[in-house]
Amino acid sequence: MVTGNMGYIGSILTEVLLENGYNVTGFDIDYYSDCFLYDNPLNIRQIKKDIRDIDAADLEGIDCVIHLAALSNDPLGELMPHLTEDINLHGTVRAAKLAKLAGVRRFIYASSQSMYGVSDTAGELDEDNSKKAPLTSYARTKWEAECAIKELSSDHFEVVCFRPSTVFGVSPKLRCDIVFNNLVASAYTTKKVEIKSDGTPWRPVVHVRDVSSAFLAGVKAPAELVNGESFNVGIENGNYTVRELAEAARDSVPGSELTFTGEHGSDSRTYRVSFEKILTKLKDFYKPEWDLRKGGKELVGMFEKADLKEYDFRGSKFNRLIKLKELMGLGKLDKGLRVNSNG
Repeated sequence: MVTGNMGYIGSILTEVLLENGYNVTGFDIDYYSDCFLYDNPLNIRQIKKDIRDIDAADLEGIDCVIHLAALSNDPLGELMPHLTEDINLHGTVRAAKLAKLAGVRRFIYASSQSMYGVSDTAGELDEDNSKKAPLTSYARTKWEAECAIKELSSDHFEVVCFRPSTVFGVSPKLRCDIVFNNLVASAYTTKKVEIKSDGTPWRPVVHVRDVSSAFLAGVKAPAELVNGESFNVGIENGNYTVRELAEAARDSVPGSELTFTGEHGSDSRTYRVSFEKILTKLKDFYKPEWDLRKGGKELVGMFEKADLKEYDFRGSKFNRLIKLKELMGLGKLDKGLRVNSNG
């Protein structure tokens, strides 16, 4: 089962799992049902349901759960912090407990590197010894959920946590509210890349297909390598400054211009992350293939094919917070982000 299978990562992960011969059940409320960059129908069993309402019957016959479903970033988390707590923390722990009761063998959790917060960038942060300093509701609930579900792990219920870098790359459910996709989309639709900081903060990034490969490794690897473990997900030399990301985006679109306004000074969110653990411990299972240059070329190719316009890039179709606010404004979601039957 993939929860959140109809989202940005989930739609690619589902495709990867099917290509590798797995039977997949999807579980997703599908807030973003009309937010396609391109159509990619997948023939799977689909449960359309809020993760807060998952029950034991949904998990019957499931051997492994990959849990992606969440309010998916800091801006969404700060929209309604109590709902971030309800969905990302309590919803996750409840799903894990039900999975254990249902006899699920392995629970793979999509955690986040945002738990590291602001750090000294002189060194790289490792999974087990580096300080956790979550600054937002999203970061805090991801860290607390990870701690809680690890306590459930046993010989019969294996828990694995992956902490992806900020993701980029093409997906049927594209997001332009994440850094590299945003920069490339801006370059493509406006011929401009504008950075409001001084470009010095560090950001680890990773391609959506490499993230999917990490989750696949979490399915395939033996318990002795993964049970009770957390892994940062990225590539060798996968930490970049915002300036480097912006330059790669500019280079992806010939004729585009890069400017640094510096009006926000030096962004306080900066961290460098170590990927040694996943690249060594799971080296037989996780083999990342994407870098910024290859990913930028892929994005531009798909933007050309989809005829992406600036209003698409900036609008609700590819920006999650804008979309949720739109759905609430239309009465399709209530204040608890539940589907309004009268909407």
